[in-house]
Order: sequence, then C-alpha cells, then structure tokens
Amino acid sequence: MLRGLMNLFSLCWKPFGPDGENHETNGVLGGGGGTTGGSREGKDRLLWFRDIGKYGSGEFSMAVVQANQVLEDQSQIESGQFGTFVGIYDGHGGPEAARYVCDHLFSNFRAITAESHGVVTAETIQRAFRQTEEGFTTLVSELLGSRPNMATVGTCCLVGVIYQQTLFIASLGDSRVVLGKKVGNTGGMAAMQLSTEHNANIEAIRHELKELHPNDPQIVVLKHGVWRVKGIIQVSRSIGDLYMKHAQYNREPINAKFRLPEPMNMPLLSANPTIISHPLHPSDSFLIFASDGLWEHLSNEKAVDIVHSHPRAVRFCPYFSVHQS
Repeated sequence: MLRGLMNLFSLCWKPFGPDGENHETNGVLGGGGGTTGGSREGKDRLLWFRDIGKYGSGEFSMAVVQANQVLEDQSQIESGQFGTFVGIYDGHGGPEAARYVCDHLFSNFRAITAESHGVVTAETIQRAFRQTEEGFTTLVSELLGSRPNMATVGTCCLVGVIYQQTLFIASLGDSRVVLGKKVGNTGGMAAMQLSTEHNANIEAIRHELKELHPNDPQIVVLKHGVWRVKGIIQVSRSIGDLYMKHAQYNREPINAKFRLPEPMNMPLLSANPTIISHPLHPSDSFLIFASDGLWEHLSNEKAVDIVHSHPRAVRFCPYFSVHQS
C-alpha cells in the first residue's frame, strides 16, 4: 500500500470541456479503494474545477481553463490500494487518438501487470504503450477507407505510476513532469524535471533524429521559426500519427498536405516511451504533470512556487492536484 509517499501531486493539461473526459476510478493494479466522494465541482465560463476528491492515498483537486475551441486532450487518474496511475494525453490533429489512449492504455497496463503477478516494472509499462499503439494502428487500418483523417491524428502521452514507494514516469512527446522537492530545513523548494521531452525544437532531439536518418537532410526543417520533423510536426514520439510511421498511411486518401514527396523507408516518429524510475523520498513534496500548454507560460521553478505557496487554493489554477491524507 502507498503510505507516506508524498503530500501533494498535481497535473495540468490545456483545454477541458463538454467533449472531454476525465476519469477517476478505482482498482489500479487490481486493487480498490479509490473514490471521488465528497468533492465539490464548479464552472465559471472557461474555468472548471473539482475541489477535494478522494483517491487511494489521500485527496485530489483539479482546475482546468479551456484554451481551444476543439478539445483534443484527455486525462485520467486511476487509484487503488496498491498504486496510482495518472495519465495526460495531449492530442493533435483531432481528438480520436487521445480518446483511444485514455480508454485503452490503463486497461492494457492493468492486464499486463496482472500477468506479472501485480509487479510494476519499466517493461510492463513499455508493453502497455506498445499494445496501445498496435491497437490504435489496427483501428486506423479498419477505418481508413471511410475516415482517412484517422491516419493523421496522434497524441502525446505522459504517464505516472506510483508503486511500492517508486514513481515511474513514461513519456511520449512534449508534456512534462516536475518534482517539487524540499530543500533541507530551509522551507525552500527546488524544482526537478523528471521527464524527457521529444520535441524537434530541442537540440538533442534534432541530433537524435539526424543520427537515425543520416541520409535525409530534411528530417528536421526550420519552418516559421519552429523546428519540425519533415517540416510537419514538432514532436518526435507519439501514439498515432501513422502517416509519419508507415508508408501505407502516407498516400491517398489522406489529405495531400500530410503526404511526403519522397518514399518513406522507415518510421519518422516513434511510439517507444522514455521511462524513468524515481524512488520516493520524504523530501519529495509534490509533482506537477502538465502538457506543453502550461510550460509555454510557466518555468519549472514558477510552477513549483505556485503549488508550494498555495497548496489549498490550487483549484484556481489550471492543474489537478492530489494530496496525501
């Protein structure tokens, strides 16, 4: 059981509205005990919040400011007596990929973990991502004739799993998780980024892409001041975006603006997540999981300062927080 692991953890994502879904359910890793009872909900124009609900190890609250007219993002928290699973799925090109991941990634993870006798490892998480990508690929193949746009939708994924005093982080794309860590007895708080971002605007990612595609001088292109893979998409890893992964999805009937002028000999994007494990320490105070929409406006340090300074008023900020009871 999770006990004494952390006082607060927070997640943020961009828009939330009537077309989006947020899941808070019981039974992570086969356990039970999560609940959202006792929470208060409210909405003020584009601001939506839930103030204090229960989860496996304490309480959570959330608040979201809707930023876009069409919602393409999903999020979830799944909690039980043996662990907690958090997911943020920042969709692009349409909502279908993020919805599919929200509906299938956790269930795949739970089934794979059950096969491993309830033990969570980086490999079980990676298998869940791989199975979800394969399932979405099958769905796109079945619908390609009637809905060719399905080949051009995708989603970033940021997942956190807390299991036996260890935090696992798995990421595809450019969402980010930042740890707020107490600095000795000073009362101060340090910001520590735990996730790796896969965005062509990062020099290391451009270098990685060039090493993977040494014979393609156009693998990354600077377009209107923004680096993009093939001049099309900023992220280098995602679930979906099959038009950038398999040649059979980069031709008619998909829209011409997504079709590459030269043959695709190997996938240009990857669905292989970067996974890290972090042993939780008493000085680990909270986490902030957020899509790129938050980090475009806040530094890691500023976000940590906001949560640290206003831990009981987070419902007025665009994130979702979980408190240890």
